[in-house]
Amino acid sequence: MSTLKDFDGRQKKAVVQWFVRVSEVPVSKLKLLGREPHPQEIFYYQGRSCDDEVDAESILRPVQVKRLDGAAPFPDGDRDALYVKLSWDSKTFKVLDSELAPPSCPKPSLPPLAPVLPACSGSGVPRPRSARPAHPGLRHHAMTSTFPSLASLPGNHARREETKKCVFRGMRQPFLSSHEFVSCILAHSSSEIPPPSSLIAPQRSLLHPRSQLLLCLPRLHVSSVPESLPCREQEFQDIYSFVESKIVDGTGGCMYISGVPGTGKTATVHEVMRCLQHAADVDEIPPFHFIEINGMKMTDPHQAYVQILQKLTGQKATADHAAALLEKRFSNAAPRKETTVLLVDELDLLWTRKQNVMYNLFDWPTRRHARLVVLTIANTMDLPERIMINRVASRLGLTRMSFQPYSFKQLQQIIMSRLNKVKAFEQDALQLVSRKVAALSGDARRCLDICRRATEICEHSAADPSASGLVGMSHVMEALDEMFSSAYITAIKCASVQEQLFLRAVIAEFRRLGLEEATFQQVFVQHQALCRVEGLQPVSVSEGLAVCQRLGACRLLLLEPSRLGVLQRVRLNVSQDDVLFALKAD
Repeated sequence: MSTLKDFDGRQKKAVVQWFVRVSEVPVSKLKLLGREPHPQEIFYYQGRSCDDEVDAESILRPVQVKRLDGAAPFPDGDRDALYVKLSWDSKTFKVLDSELAPPSCPKPSLPPLAPVLPACSGSGVPRPRSARPAHPGLRHHAMTSTFPSLASLPGNHARREETKKCVFRGMRQPFLSSHEFVSCILAHSSSEIPPPSSLIAPQRSLLHPRSQLLLCLPRLHVSSVPESLPCREQEFQDIYSFVESKIVDGTGGCMYISGVPGTGKTATVHEVMRCLQHAADVDEIPPFHFIEINGMKMTDPHQAYVQILQKLTGQKATADHAAALLEKRFSNAAPRKETTVLLVDELDLLWTRKQNVMYNLFDWPTRRHARLVVLTIANTMDLPERIMINRVASRLGLTRMSFQPYSFKQLQQIIMSRLNKVKAFEQDALQLVSRKVAALSGDARRCLDICRRATEICEHSAADPSASGLVGMSHVMEALDEMFSSAYITAIKCASVQEQLFLRAVIAEFRRLGLEEATFQQVFVQHQALCRVEGLQPVSVSEGLAVCQRLGACRLLLLEPSRLGVLQRVRLNVSQDDVLFALKAD
């Protein structure tokens, strides 16, 4: 509770709630948001350093605090309101609990308040800020109170029992006057938080439609690095906290990250590493090494040892020698040893029969002096249970994270954040793209590709005087027809029944194994089962090999040399989504 002074000088009791502004959160910790903070955003403060029982010196002014859901956009209409979505405990952001959230109430219509100056300030006129001593212990958190409304003015005997919101200053000794507090807040905020109008590019609404389209094209490219990653704030925070704790404690650990392609797994990890590197540069955390390897870029899984050693020390060696050197490095103690963060992308492609590569990657972090943090990424959620033997899966541990496919609302939000307030798409066209991709795969990269192609089509048709200059439904439909009517999809639609069944068998075997490749013998077993399900006569091995060779000649499949026969490995040369779309449409 806190003590407030009424209009008539009487004291009232109010419930205290502490909030912090964006400027009061450290810059390195602000990266935990995973997005740019809104200029009118505040955070519910859950730190232990704020007392709930304080004396309030004076009421400054009424303010409206609105609670928003995590996925809700920030309104642009009311510039005087403050919005709260998350809480802050000096370490992490958390979703605001509805029980702790401030009630959203209408803006009170109170008469202007004359500030009540403290009795010990000496004079009714506050001295200039430069003439006052600095008080480093004074906290500048914004604080709100919920209390019964003040008594009506003299002559009006009715008392209202409405709930009001007022911002006031907690009194600390020595303290400042309310005038100085207001000027301090304004000066502090104006230097770090630009007003909302300054965040909008000037004259953007006056841009020619063609200029707007040209501005959108590079932003919609999949290689463009956005300023923030929307819709992945929780995953960003979990990965950041995991890696940061290991670096600070000087220990090792493993995290398995899974999810279908295009759900932001690698991009989120890269953003975490950029924020951690920035924190290390300003000496907030100890320095560390970051190394990344990709199973898709290796001809043999044992090349992982060679790449790790070369990126870590610059030394070149054979696979066996590199494995021995890494074993020695991560087993022995060394003075001033820095933590190493290793990102292993496409983990499933490092699978071998004995699984020794995976075993070593997961076993090294458990060594006492290793100081190794391993982040692994794969497309299959239950990959450890499917392909890993027990001794490998046990060393991977239970720290896992699954990235769910994007919903159509999330895809819409991703596109809007890329466009950054540039009006280039009609709302119906944007919703069509989002719903189409969300229903098929939830792949954000495919959604961006379709939007980019639709923008190019609209740009070429901008010469039409009757066109509005915005990307409309017709442009999106044309882009969708191109995307889902490629030569590969046409070839799948025109393939024979046995060839289509073989492609279905390839996908079924990939999902069973959790890998992106299989032998012909494994796929042939699935093909035989599908033939029986469809009521067709199963083909012989030689006929199955002929079907596989024809699909390889069309470049729908990637095959090893044919001399291996039934043991040759088979990979898809098109995405599984394209195959399923073509077979479903057929």
